[in-house]
Amino acid sequence: MKLLAIGDKFIPKESMNEGLKELDKYGIDVTIREWKHENLEMLQKDNLSIEQNGPDAVELTQELIGDISEYDILVVQFVPISKKIIDKAKKLKIIGVLRGGVENIAYEYAATKGITVMNTPGRNARAVAEFTMGMILSEVRNIARSHAALKKGEWRKNFPNSGAIPELCDKTVGIVGFGSIGQLMAGYLKAFGCNVIAYDPFLNVNFDGVNIVELPYLMKNSDIITIHARLTADTHHLIGKKEISLMKPNAVLVNTARSGLVDEKALKEALEKEKISGSALDVFDVEPLAEDDILMKLDNVTITPHAAGSTKDAFTNSPKLMRDILIRTIKGEKKLPIINGIKPEI
Repeated sequence: MKLLAIGDKFIPKESMNEGLKELDKYGIDVTIREWKHENLEMLQKDNLSIEQNGPDAVELTQELIGDISEYDILVVQFVPISKKIIDKAKKLKIIGVLRGGVENIAYEYAATKGITVMNTPGRNARAVAEFTMGMILSEVRNIARSHAALKKGEWRKNFPNSGAIPELCDKTVGIVGFGSIGQLMAGYLKAFGCNVIAYDPFLNVNFDGVNIVELPYLMKNSDIITIHARLTADTHHLIGKKEISLMKPNAVLVNTARSGLVDEKALKEALEKEKISGSALDVFDVEPLAEDDILMKLDNVTITPHAAGSTKDAFTNSPKLMRDILIRTIKGEKKLPIINGIKPEI
């Protein structure tokens, strides 16, 4: 059985090899290549294009996938796998994606060809959850604004929320999307003494001290709202103008998931008109942000350059996690992270 793994700037060939090398004990011959970019910014540019336009948005070289018909298993992180590539992959049985999102894979089309697509759930969950806690604290306690002011020689004490700077203890935090990241967030928030509620259409019972509620209730009653849902056609603009209008005037919205989950235009309007206290954002409709974007000027928003999931640990561990998933697949285990409904046959 032959496996082709294609790394990138975040997971280079060396890390891919280290993570997958034990598969030879299970009769899998591993070939490793790397999707080349001049720098991380160029890779991120391709990633954003693929996220917004699908796996056909970026073409791959023949050097990378010219012999794709020879392989039974394909492992990638950000590399786009389009319908065209799938058509050429005559022997392909499994596509393993080294992250939670699979926007770079034509996974529904893969299902029509009998190809299993599996992701790596939770591979950067801790990275994103830890970053999100930092974003919450930075926004409500004005950490980033204070830092920026001091760098300019200003001993700043006045902020948009100066009249009501909160502590997290006893505040209600609403988590939208209660998967791996959301559940980690709940643990962190409860350690701060927060009351935690969550919205997730796939859960209908309370979970470990977290009340599962409907989205309108969460929007109305939360002091802080943090988003950790997956972006699909159904969840696009899940948080729209109507939902934002339900928020408390002193509430904060945090998004370290996908920009498309929030109506960015409606959020900008709410921030500009101070209908909500503030926001902390790591993802945007257009990346990088333009210099004249209103978010660059507003004083009640904390912004970071799509960095929440980018830790060395998250990237290094991903191939190891996929290796273990493939070993479990070979052993015939049933609980596998299949995202397109096709049972693997290897």
